[in-house]
Parts: sequence; C-alpha cells; structure tokens
Amino acid sequence: MALTGLFLSLFLVIHLLGNFQLLLPEEQAKEQYNLYSNLLSNNPIIKLIAYVLYATILLHTIDAINLTIKAKKANGLSYVKDNRNRASKWYARQMMLLGTVVFAFLVIHFKDFWYPYKFGELPMDDNGNKDLYTLVMISFQELWYVILYAVAILGLGFHLLHGFFSAFRSLGVYHPKYNRIIKSVGVAFAVSMSIGYLIIPFYIYFNF
Repeated sequence: MALTGLFLSLFLVIHLLGNFQLLLPEEQAKEQYNLYSNLLSNNPIIKLIAYVLYATILLHTIDAINLTIKAKKANGLSYVKDNRNRASKWYARQMMLLGTVVFAFLVIHFKDFWYPYKFGELPMDDNGNKDLYTLVMISFQELWYVILYAVAILGLGFHLLHGFFSAFRSLGVYHPKYNRIIKSVGVAFAVSMSIGYLIIPFYIYFNF
C-alpha cells in the first residue's frame, strides 16, 4: 500500500509538470502540449511505464478495499462507536471515501481524455499531432467539469495529507527525530499538489 502510494505520488508530480504547459501562451501551449502527449503515447519506454502506472492504480485500489474489509472485521461494531476522532483527523478516518472519490474521477478522466486520445478520432494540429490540447480546453470551459475536477483534487489533497506520512510510517520510518519533518514535507506536498492541479482548470475557465 505504501509503495504503490509513493509511486503514484511521484506520478502526480510528473503529470502536473506536463500539464503546466497548458498555462503557456495559447499557440505555444497547443504546440508543446500536443507534442508532449504524442511523446508519451508513442515512446516505448514511456509506454512500459504507463502500463506499470495502470497496474499500480489497480493494485493500490484493490489493496485499499482489502485493508478496509480487514479493519472492519477486526474492529467490529466498536469501530463505528469509539471515540478515535479525538486522536486522529477526520481525513485520516475517511481515506477509503477520499480514495473512492479520486478513483471515480480517474474513471471519468480516462474516459474523457485518455480513451479519446488512444482510440478516438481526434483532429490533428499543424504539426501532425493529435489535438488533445483543444479537447482539454473545451472541457475546462464547462463550469460543471471545473467544479467536478476541483472536488476530486480536494479529495486527493486530503488523501495525500494523511497518506504521505502514513506511507513512510508503514515502511518503518517512524521516529520522533524524523516524524515532524516527514509530516511537514507531507503537508507541503499535499498543498502544493492541490494548488498546482487547481490552478489549471480555473485559469482556463476564466481566461478562455
């Protein structure tokens, strides 16, 4: 659970850096983003990494469901009635719910962007690359989609807020000397990822 979570956290950074190209001036953004998407889609090494990513998402999800079921069986009804809210944050107790929100959005996200790019008939740009840029811009000009995206990213942010520190603890990195540092890095990571991903749809919605 910890290893797949940290791998997905690394992917979040890389994916965000690629998406920041959408904030460039329109013509430059279109050319670079479509070229970048073409590179990701056709490079054999990146293709292999993509398959690892898909498998990691599924493994992380299945593992989360399995751990949730085990926790409920181990704790029984007392899990619902106890006062553990005094010792933990609400998002730490709702990791499964937050993960479900993120996973549901991933399904929608794949359907709206990944599937049309891989299997659809997207128009080509002036350089002969599939025009994913225009598809993204059209989607983020819809208020309902921007709100849906924002809700999912906020869910992701809270998921990271607990998951980052918890992953290191699961791997044995748990010591008074390091805990505060890891927690601080985790908070900074969760906040920066949330803000970074939220900037893009709101920038597009209010500027195009």
